[in-house]
Amino acid sequence: MPTASFAQRRSQLEAYFDRTAVDAWARLTSDAPVNKIRETVRQGRDRMRAKLLSYLPHDLSGARLLDAGCGTGLLAVEAARRGASVTAVDLSPSLISLAAERRPEDVDPAKLDFQVGDMLETGEGRFDFVVAMDSLIHYTAGDMVVALGRLADRTDHSLVFTFAPRTPALTAMHTVGQLFPRGNRSPAIEPVGPGVLHRRIAGAQALSDWHIGRSERIVSGFYTSQAQELTRG
Repeated sequence: MPTASFAQRRSQLEAYFDRTAVDAWARLTSDAPVNKIRETVRQGRDRMRAKLLSYLPHDLSGARLLDAGCGTGLLAVEAARRGASVTAVDLSPSLISLAAERRPEDVDPAKLDFQVGDMLETGEGRFDFVVAMDSLIHYTAGDMVVALGRLADRTDHSLVFTFAPRTPALTAMHTVGQLFPRGNRSPAIEPVGPGVLHRRIAGAQALSDWHIGRSERIVSGFYTSQAQELTRG
């Protein structure tokens, strides 16, 4: 079961992405014009999406993939185009509805299943690969590792995810964000040093069969996130 702190933050995220931020998120993940700050975030997310996909086999034919926290489905669509059977899960019914509406005609609906739900509780059996792009960055390092263990338990090959690396710039932005009125704040990210996270992963019993693989940081203006690969065996 998720920890109490995980469940509390999950509830905050559901409310934020399904109500407060849905219009902004829909615009950010489209080709509509945005301001300069959001354009840097859009570009950073595009680069991160490409990086995580590069950690997977180019030909995903016959593979099952879970997109854990899929948002409006951009990564899920690309994985399906590469042949994967994708289960794409998000807490927000509004974002899942938007993802389904945006599903391109060249993607077989049978290959791409958008679902509203908790990425840790989907009853979809086992997966060859799991991707969690910017969906774990709002949780503490301890809760993140617990979640990774839950995801890894159903994954046969690799798990790729992102975390918010602890940097002076990211810490400053986090501090500034706390100055906004509570109703205007997004759920806080939880920066963690790569070394700290790697030690927690290495010490987690649920991840004892997993190895820390490739990692790369993406920085684009107001977007900072770090890709991380875990492989089984």
